[in-house]
Amino acid sequence: MSKTTKKHNGRAFKVADLFIREKDATKGLLTVEWVAMGYLLLTVVMMAFLWDKLPNTGEMIRGRLQFLVVTLAVWGVYILWPCRLTMFGRILVQMLFLGWWYPDTYELNRALPNLDHVFASCEQWLFGCQPALVFSQRVPYGWFSELMCLGYVSYFPLMLLVYLYYFFRRYDEFQQTAFVILTTFFAYYVVFVLLPVTGPQFYYLAAGTEQIADGVFPSLGDWFLTHSERMAAPGWADGFWYHMLDLTHDAGERPTAAFPSSHVGVTTVVLLLALRTRCRPLYLTVLVFYLLMCLSTVYILAHYAIDAMAGLVTGVVLYYCLLFVYGRFIGK
Repeated sequence: MSKTTKKHNGRAFKVADLFIREKDATKGLLTVEWVAMGYLLLTVVMMAFLWDKLPNTGEMIRGRLQFLVVTLAVWGVYILWPCRLTMFGRILVQMLFLGWWYPDTYELNRALPNLDHVFASCEQWLFGCQPALVFSQRVPYGWFSELMCLGYVSYFPLMLLVYLYYFFRRYDEFQQTAFVILTTFFAYYVVFVLLPVTGPQFYYLAAGTEQIADGVFPSLGDWFLTHSERMAAPGWADGFWYHMLDLTHDAGERPTAAFPSSHVGVTTVVLLLALRTRCRPLYLTVLVFYLLMCLSTVYILAHYAIDAMAGLVTGVVLYYCLLFVYGRFIGK
């Protein structure tokens, strides 16, 4: 097989196939684009109700207008030349915008009373301690810290890996894969804007780690309306992957989106999609990083243990529900 070909649905896939005009091209917006539009509309309605409490409404509106312009632009490019490459571009744009939609959830939910004290109390009741507080203390080794940080920052690369596999090897299922993953994200984002839970790295710092260790979990009210300071992640501060984690946190982390853990939930969906391919190397690769992800969310103080557990359960539920919805109503 030449360097320019790959096996695709049982035949040789050539790079030139990326540019061949599709005969059955989708004329309107893709389902994933409509899902994103629906989420945009929902958040605009929420903005209208919370307008007086939101400090960055101008920036939020500009971001939504930019999203509309870019989405319509790549749609126009696809209409002009409908092919696999321009289809991939449309999906990629929606994937890249997830990095903007995530911190935007904080802009909305910080206007609501914080609920971390409820979740920290549940954690204490279930485990008799705060696993996020004691995990790194019990396993303080530098090599383990690096594995945890590597697992956490593998989030988007794992998604891209599965996207690319479906694009090159199972193109007929590519749009379905994009729908399942991206709709999973937006389902979590809806929960995040309505359920203001920041997670240990923000709540422990604001409440005081001594109080937390003593089992005291104060209600912070609207503290995070004006505060976004977070604790440094535990572990080997000189490690390469620790620095990569710091960079990702500095770029987009906000006191938001703790319950359920979308990192665990989305990666659960990605793992099930990888299993569906029956490609053993792909599935085993995703499985290794999935296990690291489940542990790392608690280790680095991003989530309570119950967040990770809820992420696993909701990830499985969303995967099967969205596959059913696509097969029954969309992918005919």
